[in-house]
Amino acid sequence: MNSQIPTYQLHMFADYDEAAAEVFCPEHCAGGKAVAPISVPYRSDYYKISLCLSGTAELKVNLQTSVVSPGCLVLVTPYIIKQWTHISDDYETLSVFFTSDFITKNNAHVGKLGFLLNPTAYVLPLSAPEATNIAASFRFLQQKYRTPHANRRDIVKNIINGLLYEIGALYDQEPAPFPVAHPRSQELTTEFKQLIQTYSASARSVTFYADKLCVTPKHLTEIVREVTGKTASDLIAEAVVLEAKALLQTTKLPMQQIADKLHFADQFAFSRFFKKSTGLSPTAYKQV
Repeated sequence: MNSQIPTYQLHMFADYDEAAAEVFCPEHCAGGKAVAPISVPYRSDYYKISLCLSGTAELKVNLQTSVVSPGCLVLVTPYIIKQWTHISDDYETLSVFFTSDFITKNNAHVGKLGFLLNPTAYVLPLSAPEATNIAASFRFLQQKYRTPHANRRDIVKNIINGLLYEIGALYDQEPAPFPVAHPRSQELTTEFKQLIQTYSASARSVTFYADKLCVTPKHLTEIVREVTGKTASDLIAEAVVLEAKALLQTTKLPMQQIADKLHFADQFAFSRFFKKSTGLSPTAYKQV
C-alpha cells in the first residue's frame, strides 16, 4: 500500500473533459466510477458537491464516517482527508467539481458562502422538495456546461454561483458555529489551509505559515480564530494528527518511519505529540 496520502487535482479529469481546469461537471456519476483510487485516504485540491439520486455510500471525512443515501447533499472540500469506504453498484449522483480559485476569483460575495470553508456537515440530508430543487439546478448546469457558446465560461460561472447560494441557504438552516467573517479573512484562511495541506507534514510553526502569507503570526492566529473558531496552531496540529492517524490506520510502517515522514526528531517526540493531541499513544491508537 502507498505510504503517502495522495492529493488529487482537478486536471486529472482532463481525460474526460479538456475544459476541466477550474470546473468539471460530469453528465452523471453512476456505479462508483472514479478516475483515481478513492477507497483509500486522499486529499484533493478541489471542491466537489453532489446530490445522491440512488444507491448508498459511506464517506469517511477526517476519519469520521457518514452514510450517504438518496436525497443527501455531499460536500467534499480541500484540506481534509477523505475516503469512500463503500459505494453501492447503483450509486448515482449529480455532481460538480471546482477549484478554490474559481470561487475566490469569480464571486465577489464569497463571504456569504462560508459553508464552503467551514461546513456544519459534509453529508446533509435534504427534504424531498429541497432535493428536487437542487437536482433541477444541477441538470440546468449540466446542460449549459455541455452547450457550446462564446460566453460559456461566464454562463457556467453564474449558474454555479446560483447553485452555491441555494446550497448556502440550506446550510444556513443548520446551527452556525460562529458568525461569517469578512471576505478577506476567509480568503486568508483559505490560503492558510492550502499551505497546511502542502506543508503540515514538515512544518508545524505558525511563524512559517505567517511568513508565507506575509502577515504576523499574531494576525494570522486572530484571523483564523475569527473564521474557524480555532487558532492557527490548532489547525496545524489537527492536520498533523489526521495525517498520522491515516498512516497508522492504513499502512504497516514502523513508528520510526511515520515519525520521519512527519518530520519529528524521533519516534519518542512523535509519540509525545500524538498522545498530547489525542490522549492515546500511537500504539494504543492502532489497537482501538
